[in-house]
Amino acid sequence: MSLNKSPFFELRSGSVDTLLFVVKTTDLDALKRELTRRFEATPEFFAGDVVAIDLRRLGEGERVPLDDIARLLDAVRMRALGVIAAPHQLDWAGQAGLPLVEARDKRAGSATKAESAEPKRIDDAVAAPVEPIAAAPTLVIDKPLRSGQQIYAKGDLIVLGLVSYGAEVIAEGNIHIYAPLRGRALAGVHGNHAARIFCTCLEPELISIAGIYRTTENALPADVLGKSVQIRLADEKLIIEPLRLT
Repeated sequence: MSLNKSPFFELRSGSVDTLLFVVKTTDLDALKRELTRRFEATPEFFAGDVVAIDLRRLGEGERVPLDDIARLLDAVRMRALGVIAAPHQLDWAGQAGLPLVEARDKRAGSATKAESAEPKRIDDAVAAPVEPIAAAPTLVIDKPLRSGQQIYAKGDLIVLGLVSYGAEVIAEGNIHIYAPLRGRALAGVHGNHAARIFCTCLEPELISIAGIYRTTENALPADVLGKSVQIRLADEKLIIEPLRLT
């Protein structure tokens, strides 16, 4: 048998999609309180998810104990698989026992200070080759979704029936629901901050865009509860607005 082949296992290159847990503070007590507050309302929602701890939003010279961060995540049933760090953070980030991983996110502002300080000429940008990317098809669901059902769309998602309590609709793009939304709707799940949620009757358990979410723990204003709305992000905050259909 060839030493390069085995019937029992394979080592292959690949990529894994995961959530980024972006650390913005060195105050662990505040971080713990916020984690507890945001996840205790929906204890099963992120249960078992794996995350990469992203340190790039910390200020120059700021450090956090990564072992403690991993324990905080573990307490809300999330698992840290690695650490994403800027070049100036590598000396201490690599000593925590978690592997250093490389991010593929293209979100504006995620570049390191060294990268952002380097000027780029307009003609350099124009000369760069551009590869066309085929848009993911829109998924249309024309029946009601019962509790426990989950729909995932690689592009936009259109739902023509009721999304019941306990049901979940997830899309990498926009979500359109032409019926009551009583379960959970998560748009832009791979970090698409431009994604939106459109709904003709908003009564949700949870709404989320690009990982920024709101639960029924905070009552919705009367002008949007049960109404036609659009939901979008502005400065990392969910904006819920009445949708004018006429």
